[in-house]
This record gives sequence, C-alpha cells and structure tokens, in this order.
Amino acid sequence: MQSTKTLSASNKLGYNRDRFIKDFNRALMHGIAILISLTAIVPFIVSISASFSTEKALAKGYSLWPKEISLAAYQLIWRAPQELSRSYGVTFFVTVVGTILSLMVMVPFAYALSRDDFKPRRFFSLYLFVTMVFSGGLVPWYLLIRQYLHMNDTIWVMIVPFLVGGFTVIILRSNFAGMPSEIIDSAKIDGAGEWRILIQIATPMTAPTIAALGIFIALGFWNTYFPALLFIDNRKLYPLQYTLYILQTNLEMFIKNPNVTGITIPVVSLRYAMVVLIGAPIVFFTLYFQKYFVKGVYLGGMKE
Repeated sequence: MQSTKTLSASNKLGYNRDRFIKDFNRALMHGIAILISLTAIVPFIVSISASFSTEKALAKGYSLWPKEISLAAYQLIWRAPQELSRSYGVTFFVTVVGTILSLMVMVPFAYALSRDDFKPRRFFSLYLFVTMVFSGGLVPWYLLIRQYLHMNDTIWVMIVPFLVGGFTVIILRSNFAGMPSEIIDSAKIDGAGEWRILIQIATPMTAPTIAALGIFIALGFWNTYFPALLFIDNRKLYPLQYTLYILQTNLEMFIKNPNVTGITIPVVSLRYAMVVLIGAPIVFFTLYFQKYFVKGVYLGGMKE
C-alpha cells in the first residue's frame, strides 16, 4: 500500500512538472509573439500620433498619444481632394489588377517548372535564375519600355514589368514539386488535363502559399512609384506614393525659398501624415485577408 501511494505521488509530481514546463513554454512563445507584434505596431501608432501633433510638441519628443492635437498636416494634404482621390484610385487599380495578373502568370509558370515531363524546364529554370543574379541595368530597361514596348505614360507600366518575380516562382515551384505524384497520376487516369489538374488539384493544395505570396505581391504593387517617376507625365496616372512625394518636394522647395517668411508649414507631422495615408489602407487589407490565409493554412494541414 505504501509503495502504491509513493508511485501515485511520483506520477502526480511528474505530471505537474510536465504540465508546468508545457505552460511555461506556451507562455514564453506568447510573450515572444507579443514582443514581435509590438515592434511592428508601436512605430505605426507613434506615426499616427505624430501626424496629429503640432511641430512644437514633436520638437519635445514623440509619444503614443499626441500632446497637442493638430490637423494642419491633413488639411494641407487634402487641399487638392480630387487629385488625392484619383491617386488612391490609381494605386488601388495597380495593386488589385497587378496582384491578380501576377498570380495568373506565375502560378502556371511555377507548375510547369515543377513537372518532370516538361522538357524545357531546365532552360527556363536557368533563365529564371540568371535574371535573379544579373540585371540588364536601368538604361536598357528604360529603352525597352519606352522605345520598344511603348508603355510610357500608361498605367500598365506600373504592372507589366513586375508581373514575374524569380524568387516567388521558385517558392511556388518547390510547393508544386512537393505534391504527391500519385494524385496527379490518378487525375490523368481519370482523364483530367493539365489545366484542370492545375486549377482543381494543384492550386487548392498550395493555397496557403499562394495566399501568403499574394499578400507580399500586393504590398509590392502598393508601394510602387519608381516607374511613375521615369515613364509617366500625365498627372491623372500618378499613384498615391508619387503624388505625396511631389507634394513633399514642393513644400521643401517652398520652405527653402529665401523670399518666404512668416509662414509655418508642419513639415515633420506632414511626413507622418503621408506615412499614415499610405500605410493605413494596406494594413486594413492585410488584416482583412489574414483570416483567409489562416483558414488556408488550417485546411492545408488537415489535408496533409
């Protein structure tokens, strides 16, 4: 009887120790995740606070809540509401259309490279790798788009040159290559063609990866402004980032003008207001589509 009680107490002690270690590891992981999240959230909150602060308050330091509230930066930006709204529309169009077209191009391309029966797969893989390592340079790229493709001063110049990314294709190819070959073989026996296998079998099985890459592709298109700097002269086609960049440049030149005196422009808060106007929509976009991404990861784990 005594040995039975001792064994029971020992088992209980071991169970409590294992449970404590498990709870401690879980709390540690949650703490690390919270710290990492704060490193991303706190700077954005500080940016929002700074955009609503006065220049005098910002000179004393930054805080999570504005010490002296001012809407001067936003009032200065929204003096041309039609131009800003049009820039938002251009950026939304480039982001949505560019992300959809990019996935429509790269997913079939990556699927073809993952198939062993695709004979020129080595050539295209080598070509893709070379484009990742070496670049033709800015001048050949400029001449190609302006003189040969004639895409200058069109909205497509911010979409077409960025449809294919070598690193993204390699990630997709690795995911397609990791699919069981038995599934594809059985689909072929049932009479399914390559396009049907890609759309109904391969794409759903790699949906979590495609969703994650789609978010990163959308971020890339949202932040694109360099092509507008080189190829677009029509102000109606300026993206949001380039419009705000022009506004900031004009204000800095205005401030540096020696003939300008007695005019106060909220330069610092204006910069943070631009950060908020650019970053807020994409933050909400990421939060909205995150549930589909998490759902895709869960379903992918269940299928495996």
